[in-house]
Amino acid sequence: MTGQFDQLVARLADPGLSNRLTPERRPHGQAHAAVLILLSENNDPDLLFTERAVGLRKHAGQISFPGGTYEPGDADAPATALRETWEEVGLQPDRVTLLGRLPVTRLPVSSFDVAPVVGSWSGLDPMAVTSPAEVAAIHRWRISELTDPGHRVMARHPAGHTGPAWLFGDLFLWGFTAYLTDALLKLGGWSQPWDQTRLVDVPKRFMRDRPLP
Repeated sequence: MTGQFDQLVARLADPGLSNRLTPERRPHGQAHAAVLILLSENNDPDLLFTERAVGLRKHAGQISFPGGTYEPGDADAPATALRETWEEVGLQPDRVTLLGRLPVTRLPVSSFDVAPVVGSWSGLDPMAVTSPAEVAAIHRWRISELTDPGHRVMARHPAGHTGPAWLFGDLFLWGFTAYLTDALLKLGGWSQPWDQTRLVDVPKRFMRDRPLP
């Protein structure tokens, strides 16, 4: 790990970090799922995202971080996040340096508590979709792109609530993953001012759920 993440690591270690969660984001118990927020170790780090397969029952087609639910053999949240990343994009767990964790956070819509694990890697290891049933594509966006005000918008859900989001061509990053991305940029000292009055309705492609059979 290089010194470029020192500020982020220090802030992730702050025991009061969980106090910043708004009431709807506070967990109701121990998390049963984990995601990996993965930064590459270069001059302009990128974040790894996956595009969920359209056939999934929940959050089909959405941009997300690799991750999933705990399995009996997982020792802890990082183990879950690393295993899921390996299963989804083929990155070996031993290629990742753990930097810390964001607080366990609730997904308000699904009432699910998730442990966000933060890590870094060389950025050089080959990646490929290894679980097509879960992942449709891999996306890597640089910190400079994520902090560019031209890509930043406020997502507006049909129910009326809003939240931070990003537009990259025809790709729309919003919801829980955008919430975590926004938090990471602030903790790392990378965030820049942007126009929070720029509202964009969430495209239907990125908010599909499949009904139960």
